[in-house]
Amino acid sequence: MAKKTDVTKSSRKDTGKDQKKKGGIRKYFRELKAEMKKVVWPTRQQVTKNTGVVLSVMVVMALFLFGVDSGLGAAIKAILKIGG
Repeated sequence: MAKKTDVTKSSRKDTGKDQKKKGGIRKYFRELKAEMKKVVWPTRQQVTKNTGVVLSVMVVMALFLFGVDSGLGAAIKAILKIGG
């Protein structure tokens, strides 16, 4: 039979409510503000350029999928006419 090890109160780490009280909401928002200052925000020109790229890719993909869907639909109709 394996021996059980005794865990003393001093060797346990703080859990639950004790950890919540250490930081607090003020500390959270202070750290949030510090992190937001580190963010490198894109310029208006970069945002405009990236938006244009995204919209262009969306249009191209929409046209491609429309073509594939129309082609497959026509193929299925042709197959069903042959069988019927």
